[in-house]
Amino acid sequence: MSKAYFISDAHLGLGTKEEEKIKEQRLLSFLTHISKDADSLYILGDLFDAWFEYKTVIPKGFHRVISKLDELVRKNINVYYLAGNHDFWMDSYFRDEIGIKTYLEAFDVNVDGKKIYLHHGDGFATNDTGYLILKKIFRNPINIKLFKLIHPNVGIRIAKKFSTTSRKYTSNKHYGEDDGMRKAAEKKIKEGYDIVMMGHRHVPSELKIEKGLYINLGDWINHFTYAEFTNGEIALKKWTDKV
Repeated sequence: MSKAYFISDAHLGLGTKEEEKIKEQRLLSFLTHISKDADSLYILGDLFDAWFEYKTVIPKGFHRVISKLDELVRKNINVYYLAGNHDFWMDSYFRDEIGIKTYLEAFDVNVDGKKIYLHHGDGFATNDTGYLILKKIFRNPINIKLFKLIHPNVGIRIAKKFSTTSRKYTSNKHYGEDDGMRKAAEKKIKEGYDIVMMGHRHVPSELKIEKGLYINLGDWINHFTYAEFTNGEIALKKWTDKV
């Protein structure tokens, strides 16, 4: 039987130096723990609060976590990385240098006979047309190439500024009683998926929908939650290792 772990929304680089040090150590302890028995790790976006990758340059400050992911891959643990709305400017670094399987769009997997649909969760708000327009603009390949003409010291600073602005906009916006994520999960379950997994909202939740299950992974800022799939069953858990 396979053993898989799922995490989302660590937003590395978000807080103060002290806050980030504690968060990083907690994440590293979790990754060390799962290295003992994991067959696979799925990262459902926003591992970094702002990630913009040039051909020969990546943002500094995350080498411990990146090294730990490299260690997992070298232990023959399959690592999957789905870009979120804060780290979608991902290019080939994680794939070519480390061997992580990277995805810019939602995808599905089959784990021990369970059909699982994986999506970061952004773009499902029923009244957020502005974000959907911005998403198309910022993910346009031509715009990305043009942005890469800016010097990395300036470009990465702009990316971080945009990330902060985007997060403030999202946290202050009222999306109504139904943000669309549950409806999207219901639709996928009706299509035949056993489990729908998302992040983005930073609120861990587990909801039974007909014969399927919708899980929101929460975050690694306040909740430190993750999903664990073992012996054919999946559960939402909290990492309690204290730094």
